[in-house]
Amino acid sequence: MLNSQLLRFLVVGGLNTAVGYALFAVLSWAGLPYPLAIGLATIAGVAFNFQSTGRLVFGGAPLSLLWRFVAAYVLVYLINIGAVALLLRAGLNVYVANALVILPLALISFVLQRRFVFGTS
Repeated sequence: MLNSQLLRFLVVGGLNTAVGYALFAVLSWAGLPYPLAIGLATIAGVAFNFQSTGRLVFGGAPLSLLWRFVAAYVLVYLINIGAVALLLRAGLNVYVANALVILPLALISFVLQRRFVFGTS
């Protein structure tokens, strides 16, 4: 069950991530500071991600869980900003830095959604 659920999460998340990263890249290219670009890309994807992840991965997306989902995204956002800041200080550019944190953030997000948002163990 866990392997199947994780695989579905990664597939659905891959689509969500591609759209979110593309939006982040466009916003960064347009001159927005990376925290704002990441924040706007995250906000834009939350409603779609809640429905796609909830329904296709965890078997449902009742609106009563939306605030937990948003809280998990806020935590992932803060970790994302901190990790990108560290990688920028190490000399990487913002595009590479954000790309490098995608997989670790996906795993953190899966654990948060599985345990805190959708309540499966």
